[in-house]
Amino acid sequence: MDWTPLWLSLRVSLTVTAVVAVTGTAGGYLLAKGRFRGRGLLEALASVPIVLPPTVLGYYLLVATGRDSVIGRAWESVVGAPIVFTLTGAVLAASVASFPFCLRAARAAIEAVDPRLEASARALGLPEWRVALQVTLPLAWRGVLAGVALSFARALGDFGATVMVAGNIPGRTQTMPVAVYDAVQAGDDGRAALLALVLSAVAVAALAVIGRLGRSVVP
Repeated sequence: MDWTPLWLSLRVSLTVTAVVAVTGTAGGYLLAKGRFRGRGLLEALASVPIVLPPTVLGYYLLVATGRDSVIGRAWESVVGAPIVFTLTGAVLAASVASFPFCLRAARAAIEAVDPRLEASARALGLPEWRVALQVTLPLAWRGVLAGVALSFARALGDFGATVMVAGNIPGRTQTMPVAVYDAVQAGDDGRAALLALVLSAVAVAALAVIGRLGRSVVP
């Protein structure tokens, strides 16, 4: 059994989790604490990947980052390699698909923090960034971590967007969900079943982690 798809999936998922944990938490804080016009529209746009069919999301990303696009040409001129049909493309696709889960969970968790505690910290002279880092986020950590765990599980299981942007190149971009599809198409039911079982076990483990966090905030 070739376990390369598993290692690629874990590599992509862990990279995505690191990216989304930072950007999703920051975005959730902005939406929870910011008071500006268009905030609702911004959240709606950021949440679109939840409701879009994965293949449609992948198509948009393919058009936006392909080798003929402005973004794709700029990226290739800097790093010397394209975004599409590479592991970078897999990370991009899974990041966009996973981002809303962390964003929405972080926003809900941050909004649930007692504002009186934050006000007390400000009264002691703490600047806003220290209030966020030393009061708000430590109190909201359960909800934020639940969102991060959901994002990891979503990234691990992404198929449609990933196969559209990164393709199905064995040993390079073939992640576990894509490998399951490939095995089924090839009639290798034993390999498909084993890969599916491993994916399911990881998903159950992620959900168990979320359950142990107590009050998880699920979008």
